[in-house]
Amino acid sequence: MARVRLSVAERREELLRAAIEQIEARGVAAVRIADVAAVLGVSNALVLYHFSTKEKLVAAAFTYAAQDDLAHLRKLLGRRTSALRRLRAAVRWYAPTGQAKGWRLWIEGWAVSLREPALREVTRNLDRQWKAALTELIAEGVAAGEFGCADPAGSALRLTALLDGLAVQLTSYPGAVPRARAQDWVDEALARELGLDREALTERER
Repeated sequence: MARVRLSVAERREELLRAAIEQIEARGVAAVRIADVAAVLGVSNALVLYHFSTKEKLVAAAFTYAAQDDLAHLRKLLGRRTSALRRLRAAVRWYAPTGQAKGWRLWIEGWAVSLREPALREVTRNLDRQWKAALTELIAEGVAAGEFGCADPAGSALRLTALLDGLAVQLTSYPGAVPRARAQDWVDEALARELGLDREALTERER
């Protein structure tokens, strides 16, 4: 059956999604232009027409994934509810026990970014925006009297550091940390940063 003709933007998005899938499955070092082309049943030349090199395809794929995650974060933070509800929803989604980005992709990205400046900028920018969003939301909750926190930026950094570290443990070493225990640690850390006890964290959401 003939393939549906896509616009340039639609084709690029299709290629980027296929690249993300292949990076998660094979890793950046092993993935080839041919792997991405084969998934979609297109030629290598078509992939190269849109991205010219594997390096540009990889950087664009990570940028696309970052934008997708940030769009979902903005959706969570834009809800009309308390700062605490929005903050807990964002942290639970970002956590490796939640429904956030494919952590295999980002762990791969962190590793490769040590040697690839373009990819380093993508991962750094995503990290900055996550921290800035959480910092702003924590400060909003403090101003509204929902909870207390003397250093919203420090709390945002500590929370994301914990979430990233747990993601490495759960993704790289399956079974090393039970998922329920990891989620408990995330909730306990959030409560501690906000000056709440664990029970108050959930009670104030009701």
